[in-house]
Amino acid sequence: MIAIVDYGAGNLLSVDKALRFLGFETTVTDNEDDIRHADAVVLPGVGAFPDAMAGLNARGLVGVLKEQAAVKPLLGICLGMQLLFEKSYEFKKTQGLSLIPGEVVRMEPEGLRIPHMGWNDLSLVTPSPLTRSLQGGEYVYFVHSYAARTDRRYISAVTHYGMDIPAIVSDGRFVHGAQFHPEKSAEVGLALLRRFCSLSGGGERPGDAR
Repeated sequence: MIAIVDYGAGNLLSVDKALRFLGFETTVTDNEDDIRHADAVVLPGVGAFPDAMAGLNARGLVGVLKEQAAVKPLLGICLGMQLLFEKSYEFKKTQGLSLIPGEVVRMEPEGLRIPHMGWNDLSLVTPSPLTRSLQGGEYVYFVHSYAARTDRRYISAVTHYGMDIPAIVSDGRFVHGAQFHPEKSAEVGLALLRRFCSLSGGGERPGDAR
């Protein structure tokens, strides 16, 4: 079972649809027990960092996410990835989940418009479980105005948009993040979601879509 965390942000249904297409059992939930009993956790999101953290705090989910991130695979997608870091400066300084060291800052790509929206290719940096199915050069779909700033050892892949942007991050254990939208990134994105869910060792039904 893959728990997709509902904290009031968008993009839940497209992530749920992609995981179900791959044959994984899912639940969209804001319930602590569902998150504890899941094989893996996905933290999606579209919107602003302060609103997202307010949503997590209002639902009492910060503690359980930190607790479960120490024992099972957790994937943050887009805004969900940004929430994994210690703080963000979107609109105002806001504390994040502090699951990966670093901060989230407004992008300043020279001569290019913000938001960064569209297909960009990946360059591999530090090996991680999510990048084992990648060769580098694959194109994935981004929509964002802020980007993570963290140590290279936590960066699994980058994309370049007037600047290097962490595209896939990992704490080296259970916590992973994708700045792009794998659920909107065709077969490359589906392969990444499949790879993440396989880390849980369960939840996939034989004979379903690969």
